[in-house]
Amino acid sequence: MRQYCPPLEPYLTVIHSDESLLVLDKPSGLLSVPGRAPEHHDSLAIRAQEQYPGAMTVHRLDMDTSGLVIMARNPIAHRQLSRLFQERQVEKVYYAKVWGELMEPAGEIDLPLICDWPNRPRQKVDFEVGKPSLTHWERISVADGYSLIRLMPVTGRSHQLRVHLQAIGHPILGDPFYAHPQALRAAPRLLLHAAELRLPHPGTGEALQFASAPDKNLFAVDRTE
Repeated sequence: MRQYCPPLEPYLTVIHSDESLLVLDKPSGLLSVPGRAPEHHDSLAIRAQEQYPGAMTVHRLDMDTSGLVIMARNPIAHRQLSRLFQERQVEKVYYAKVWGELMEPAGEIDLPLICDWPNRPRQKVDFEVGKPSLTHWERISVADGYSLIRLMPVTGRSHQLRVHLQAIGHPILGDPFYAHPQALRAAPRLLLHAAELRLPHPGTGEALQFASAPDKNLFAVDRTE
């Protein structure tokens, strides 16, 4: 892992809090959960637990990805939220700025993924033993050799969006694992943001919807299609 320098401002951004769940807005550069090494202890989970004792991780975002993360407030809510994720009742929307100008207005990427063990945590496409992985995408705008796209993952494999976009020749800008040198240099960070979450409340069943706007200075692409 690269030298870990998590951002301290904002320290913890809480989008929503109730007796069952937290919705947090994670900055790029902060781990979702503590790493094994002492210097990787600082994380979104640790920061949340300082303010909300007993908060429990339900899912994660990659360190370089920014955006919305849900945590459970108690064991019962944790079981309920985990079930919602397993049954794909949680709808997730991401925004990404990618290399190249996508010609089609929308599409899907259906490529099986598996861990690239000699190079972990990298993942790879493997048609023999990879797990089914599906991503829907929509083009928002294109300009100057880049595209801004909306991503709706159906499955939730590790690094799924990053590997899928690399596999079709449109790596996410600033991706330290999967971008080619030009795409890596094109942005100061991974331009992938978890922008929307929709799910039933784990206790009441009420339909919940949360949003976090990506950094307009980083994600802007001028020409709307």
